[in-house]
Amino acid sequence: MILRATVLIFLSLTLSQYSYAAPESGRPNILLIVADDLGYADLGVYGGDIDTPNIDSLAREGILFTQFHTAPLCEPTRAMLLSGNNNHVAGVARQGSNGLAGIPVAGYENRLSDRILPFPKLLRNSGYHTYTIGKWHLGLEQEHWPNVAGFERSFNLLQGGGSYFDTRSFRKSGSFFVADNALTDYPDGEYATEVYTDKLISFIDENKNDGQPFFAYAAFTSPHWPLQVPDDYLNLYAGKYDDGYDVLRERRFDSLKEAGIIPLDSKLPSRNDGITPWNELSPEEQQKEARKMELYAAMVDNLDDHIGRLIRYLKDNGLYEDTLVVFMADNGAAAEDFYNSSAWPEYREQTRATFDNAYEKMGTADSFVSYGAQWAEAGSAPFRRHKGHVSEGGIVAPMIISGKGVGAANVIESAYATVMDLAPTFLEIAGASYPDDGSVKPILGESMTDFLAGKSEAIHDQEYVTVLSHRGRAFLRKGDWKIMTTDHPFDESKFELYDLSVDPGESNNLALSEPEKLAELIEIWRVERKKMGIILPEDL
Repeated sequence: MILRATVLIFLSLTLSQYSYAAPESGRPNILLIVADDLGYADLGVYGGDIDTPNIDSLAREGILFTQFHTAPLCEPTRAMLLSGNNNHVAGVARQGSNGLAGIPVAGYENRLSDRILPFPKLLRNSGYHTYTIGKWHLGLEQEHWPNVAGFERSFNLLQGGGSYFDTRSFRKSGSFFVADNALTDYPDGEYATEVYTDKLISFIDENKNDGQPFFAYAAFTSPHWPLQVPDDYLNLYAGKYDDGYDVLRERRFDSLKEAGIIPLDSKLPSRNDGITPWNELSPEEQQKEARKMELYAAMVDNLDDHIGRLIRYLKDNGLYEDTLVVFMADNGAAAEDFYNSSAWPEYREQTRATFDNAYEKMGTADSFVSYGAQWAEAGSAPFRRHKGHVSEGGIVAPMIISGKGVGAANVIESAYATVMDLAPTFLEIAGASYPDDGSVKPILGESMTDFLAGKSEAIHDQEYVTVLSHRGRAFLRKGDWKIMTTDHPFDESKFELYDLSVDPGESNNLALSEPEKLAELIEIWRVERKKMGIILPEDL
């Protein structure tokens, strides 16, 4: 058992949803680090081949989660993270869409809705400093900026992606940055991950001696495309991926077993036939493909270096021992490629007019490289597919929790967790209350504090239900059982059924052999989707 070696003093104030026991030493700082589009099998501590010693050290000091679940895309995950609620309830039913079929509909606000209260606002009201840097992606209008969600200080990219060196983007409008409550210029020529780290350190440093705890949301954009790195990282991984994405996928699968992340009897899902086999590419195509993965690895390496800077700052200033650190990624590995794909012609036209992906320019500020589904499926090993899908490859992501309140070290944990669990965890830690007067929807996540302290063996019981719909794909999970649709538009008759306790790779569809279980979960889906406000075509 994990033991918390602190004396608990119960606060006298009444809390509406969460009781809180404050440690004698006071409420801890909270550092939440989010990597954007990081693959499940990238990090060294997850068996990956990229050099990530600083992130790995967090795992050695705490708990590494192998079954942490997000939404399938960036924006809904962020809405669920800050609200502790379903993406429809939180306002991001479909990333990038304000309304449904041109009709304003609840759930499709494309921003944080008024049906939830962002937990940073509650933390700030309870006496925490609240800071954020990096990707916002939850509304461009001023009334939806980070300061409105409760952040005292901020420096954020408002959109979902753009150049790491300037404000150029795949959109004609470019990228916009906000500092606190005003638009601001980006320091052209400086690398975003370094800029964000400098900003966050400066925010913390301003108030480090005033006795108030802080919540810091480090929403790094790395390693989200475009794959751009500073000059001294350009050739850091030269030659490492010359054997290709098919070999890497198998190698990553084996290394996950060796690292203890997946069971030794796990089976690699069938290869995606839509991806051209590596050995069918020309030498020139192989050279360019290998270069993509080299640059991606360099971005992850660079991100780890800057996380190391942040951790060193906390240690050098006597803050680290009183800080709970959560590191997570926001979804599965990313397959989008706006420069080459015909699926987004308007973005491809703009991207090609602005950037040049000639081999000699790849990775520089003048390029806009993505590594595509071929490498993303290696990053999502041992699961099916990647970002954008509701299969495990799209929604299982790395998460590591260490520091204050975590009673274990160097533990690999397979307990089911969801991104919605973080908000109630932070609220409980902070002694902050969430309204239960009907003014907002109740939080759906469950606090992890007892689990982190070793007081419970699971975060959720087998009756806990998770439901999600996004872009015509949907899933429902109850315990180890999961139904999902893989194609859009949504069709209830296309639900597949999986027992994730024995088939995490979702290779054996049990819909025909387990009709009673399928019918049971579909009936739960019908109830839950109405509770969440999930709208189907027949509802319009």
